[in-house]
Amino acid sequence: MIPNIRGRRRHAETSAPGLAPGNRPTSGPVQRIARRLIARHGFTLASIVVGLWVLSGLASAAHAANASVFLEDQTWTELRDRISAGTTTIIVPIGGTEQSGPDMALGKHNMRVKFLAEKIAGQLGNALVAPVISYVPEGTIDPPTSHMRFPGTITISDKIFEQLLESAARSFRLHGFKTIVLIGDHGGYQADERHVADRLNAEWSKSPVRVFAALQYYQITQGAYVDKLLSAGARQSEIGTHAGLADTSLMLAIDPSMVRKDRLAAAPKLGAGDGVYGGDPTRSSAEFGQLGVDLIVNGTTEAIREFARQQPK
Repeated sequence: MIPNIRGRRRHAETSAPGLAPGNRPTSGPVQRIARRLIARHGFTLASIVVGLWVLSGLASAAHAANASVFLEDQTWTELRDRISAGTTTIIVPIGGTEQSGPDMALGKHNMRVKFLAEKIAGQLGNALVAPVISYVPEGTIDPPTSHMRFPGTITISDKIFEQLLESAARSFRLHGFKTIVLIGDHGGYQADERHVADRLNAEWSKSPVRVFAALQYYQITQGAYVDKLLSAGARQSEIGTHAGLADTSLMLAIDPSMVRKDRLAAAPKLGAGDGVYGGDPTRSSAEFGQLGVDLIVNGTTEAIREFARQQPK
């Protein structure tokens, strides 16, 4: 006996929820597609809804990845298309893995520079953010100097560091970026950034590609941010140069989970032997830190724009 397929299809159509006689949608492309699938293939309305939901989720995920400013979130074809569409600035965030006293986690610089680079790229509108460079010069190993005297700090030589920056810049030039911006969250390698930019700009003088060592990013933390803190009620003796109030407040504004606030409140005054240089982090706050976030993002964004304006068209 040949099954009555046509009859079953009519039954599926008329018995599907939301499509029963008297309650059947009569207009709209989605409704027409749904009725056609039910009539021709015996699909239920529920299966169609699930299918559309899955497709919409995939589309949303693809859009989210493409909307991200992080290079790592792109596929190679998405990146190619964004560069072709005019996203030709790449920000290279440079952090470092080092001690920051007993109250702040070792990844402070890496977390901070990634967060701030994302904000800067968002303001620029035509920029992406490269993966954070977290291996940087931090002193010698034998004998241990500077932060290398504390567990968890990782160092490489200035020569290797400059080679790393140079190789990254050459990679970005190869793939179509025109402005390569170096931003460094640590004071110890600012000169290395400038050396790399100067060398590559001299080599590429006949091409439209330029490297910008945006030293303003770090300079703001040592100048305008300090002035802002003083005007907001911080004391000069608290601010410090490393792991003091200024440094710790920035981290509280960006990612408070990186700061051990319970220890901060209870600890006696910390000094160089604890990895805190010239300040007191006890009164650190996210409110103080936000002053620095705004200054760094706005000041660095404007410096990058000014650099771009000065380049030959």
